[in-house]
Amino acid sequence: MLKLGERIIVVGDRFEQNLPIGEYGYVIAYDRNNDSAFEYIIRVPKANRQFYVPSSDVELEETLLELEAERIEREALIDFALATRNEELFNRIVRGDGGDQPLEEHDKEVQSREDFIRQVNLKAWI
Repeated sequence: MLKLGERIIVVGDRFEQNLPIGEYGYVIAYDRNNDSAFEYIIRVPKANRQFYVPSSDVELEETLLELEAERIEREALIDFALATRNEELFNRIVRGDGGDQPLEEHDKEVQSREDFIRQVNLKAWI
């Protein structure tokens, strides 16, 4: 739940109220009516109006800035991997593999066919 006075960005217009999408605003109140589909009352200074909006139509400015920074960082890493012809880095970024684990751990998970059969037979014996 957003706090009063927080700066938000209008990201959608689910009920087609002609909301100024992409503009910033501030949460000025909560809609306490249980029968209402709206959760917040926001003030958009550029439009000089107040709007009743559901939570899906607004997002915190901080959250959107973080998502944009992550997207730009990912694109920059892809460009770097392509420029340096680093296939390993490119595949890791594109596939979304966790960068926290070293690549050696992935190699340890792969077993030879004989080891796998030996483990299955051992478990079947027990």
